[in-house]
Amino acid sequence: MPLPPRWVRRSVLAPGVVLLAFLLVTTLPAWAFLAAAASPLLPGRLRPLRLLWMGTVYLIWDAAALLALFGLWVGSGFGWRTRSPAFQRAHYVLAGAFLRMLFWQVRWTLRLRIDVVGTDPDTALPGRPELVLCRHAGPGDSFILIHALVNWFSREPRIVLKAALQWDPAIDVLLNRLPTRFIAPAPDTRGSVIEQIGNLAVGLDDDDAFVIFPEGGNFTPRRRLKAIARLRSRGLERMALRAERMQHVLAPQPGGLLAALDAAPDAGVIFVAHTGLDQMLTVADVWRELPMDKRIVMRFWSVPPEEIPTGRQERIDWLYDWWKKIDDWIAANRDDAA
Repeated sequence: MPLPPRWVRRSVLAPGVVLLAFLLVTTLPAWAFLAAAASPLLPGRLRPLRLLWMGTVYLIWDAAALLALFGLWVGSGFGWRTRSPAFQRAHYVLAGAFLRMLFWQVRWTLRLRIDVVGTDPDTALPGRPELVLCRHAGPGDSFILIHALVNWFSREPRIVLKAALQWDPAIDVLLNRLPTRFIAPAPDTRGSVIEQIGNLAVGLDDDDAFVIFPEGGNFTPRRRLKAIARLRSRGLERMALRAERMQHVLAPQPGGLLAALDAAPDAGVIFVAHTGLDQMLTVADVWRELPMDKRIVMRFWSVPPEEIPTGRQERIDWLYDWWKKIDDWIAANRDDAA
């Protein structure tokens, strides 16, 4: 479904979320009674109640974020100074606070634990900007990564995301005020997309983190095969063969990384892998796993600027080498391997 224009999202979707949150809260006892009555009829521990609670929390969270963002918009002179350093920082602080609240609820309701191992942006290259490259698999992994960068490592992310995420009004409003590039699925504009990604990486400072997901979407076995077929259709047989040897990740698309490296030659690179959500590829998978009782492990590897290759093809091969390392780590650490 095509994304509505901005004026529709601001005047219809955003107020609609606030109104829906109000209606849900005022009728919550009735919904809770129905969920409790259905719980003995369904497998799992109080799944309907847990799902109702998380849905309610997320809707209230979204509505509260929109109201806070409206307050910042008014305080900035009705949007006049939202791009000023002070209000940019205020938006990052607000994002951090709301992510902390969200993950506090996730830990309590779903019994989800997040651990970070390996080098991280605080200890690897302090005082330098970072390009953060993360695999994409499972529900909410982008939320987890941004939560870690903002709240644990005091970084200000610049993010490359799918345009469809603007269906969420709070994400839409917040990230359109911060350095972000929403990428629409339009192959004929690939050149301009890479240019936009490069422009986003210009002027990174010492607490910035440029975040990109080189696979372009969440991993599924079907998407893995499509990515390999796409490489072959472009005559990139050697890359297709390398992608076939990776079982748990999609073939990375190097264009965005190459543009970011050219735009930010002084930045280090952080590669991020994670496990714990690997088996949740569909809505049915998420439902089956509730409550999750999961330990999500995020593995960070740091590469200083002087170790990054300089030639285009060398950088592409280097990216594929790292993606194979990530694939091997996932194979050794994923849930079914453990």
